Amino acid sequence: MKIPSFYLGIGKKPMEKVTIYKEKEEFKEVDWVVKPAYSGKFYEFTFEMVDFPNIRIKTVRNLSETGLLFENNRISGIPVDHNLYHLDIEFFHIEDKENPEIKRVQLLVNIDPKDLWKNIPSDRNAVFYKEDEGVFQGTFSDKKIVVASKRGRSHAHEGKFREDDFAVNKLYAGWNIVSVSDGAGSAVLAREGSRLATISLNQFFNSPKVLREIENNINIIYTSESSEKGQHKAKENIVRQLYEGILYVHDTLEKTAAENDFVINNLHATLIFALVKKFSFGYVILSFGVGDCPINLINTDFTDVKLLNTMDVGEFSGGTRFVTMKEIFNDQIFSRFGITRVDDFSHLVLMTDGIYDPKFLTENKLEDLESWKIFFNDLSGDNDDLTKVDFINDTKIAQQLLHWTDFWSRGNHDDRTLAIIY
Repeated sequence: MKIPSFYLGIGKKPMEKVTIYKEKEEFKEVDWVVKPAYSGKFYEFTFEMVDFPNIRIKTVRNLSETGLLFENNRISGIPVDHNLYHLDIEFFHIEDKENPEIKRVQLLVNIDPKDLWKNIPSDRNAVFYKEDEGVFQGTFSDKKIVVASKRGRSHAHEGKFREDDFAVNKLYAGWNIVSVSDGAGSAVLAREGSRLATISLNQFFNSPKVLREIENNINIIYTSESSEKGQHKAKENIVRQLYEGILYVHDTLEKTAAENDFVINNLHATLIFALVKKFSFGYVILSFGVGDCPINLINTDFTDVKLLNTMDVGEFSGGTRFVTMKEIFNDQIFSRFGITRVDDFSHLVLMTDGIYDPKFLTENKLEDLESWKIFFNDLSGDNDDLTKVDFINDTKIAQQLLHWTDFWSRGNHDDRTLAIIY
């Protein structure tokens, strides 16, 4: 290796110059592969300097056009555009600070997969027009509720409608209800089916007479000294009222189809709901589910989670069921209803499969506590987009949740609806 005459100059002994030159050259020659980034997505890369204790990186040039910053051997930030960037690392030896040199590396910023998807607005002039997204936040009994519903990328790419829907209502005497529905992708008017399913269900239970009867039977179960037979009869009476609500939804959908001269299958939609009231003896949660959308209850100290509805997997496998199907109104339908009493809870969660599929993958995970901890950590910002839903300072929580539902999950581009009572 030929040593430039510069390194034999005044101020350093020849061997010191040789060492400095050698260490600089070793740093320049090391093959550094800078990990690729994605445009619009947070990125960080740290230059590991353990093997070069006497080399310091002063700055990285050409970063300004990428939108990234360099500090403490770390490149970080959100790249603004996809491209192949040539970065010049300006570095020096600690024994030769006055003579910095340049090492060139490449940074590939890939296009964000999200940017490959079009976002075509749905047709405002179409029959049964529906907004592409919807949100709600408010109180729910003595707790709070937030709901976000967003059109999936697959529908947005083709300018189709959001097929999910939800409805939240305060009812008589302290009762509250939230219902969520996922319209079938194969049904041409599923968007209207899900809308009608949720609002008609809530309308049915917005009846003092219905709620009084339900409440009278709840009191028999939890406050009276009635016999086991009497309590069983009271539970049957409650389920009968819930059944009447589901039958009302089916009849509403059937009537709408007839009035508009199309078959009810065009309105195929799943349906889940939670009807809730706080009593002196705790919260009573009445629930129902048809389809593959879950309702989950998490206890106060986050040590237990329960699935409150029967989903159309496992025992009910063979295809998703819909509230539009007459075949669900058989003896098995009674296993779809739930009556749950708890002293308190931290979260009551309802979601469509657009959330469930990418975040939980299988039904078994829905009662796995660690999976739920991961899920709420995700909501708290532990995700690739650093998107946070703040349940404490929650003045903007609805928009935060809507933004969170835009998460990227390869192969999962369905409509997403998530309702959380907290």
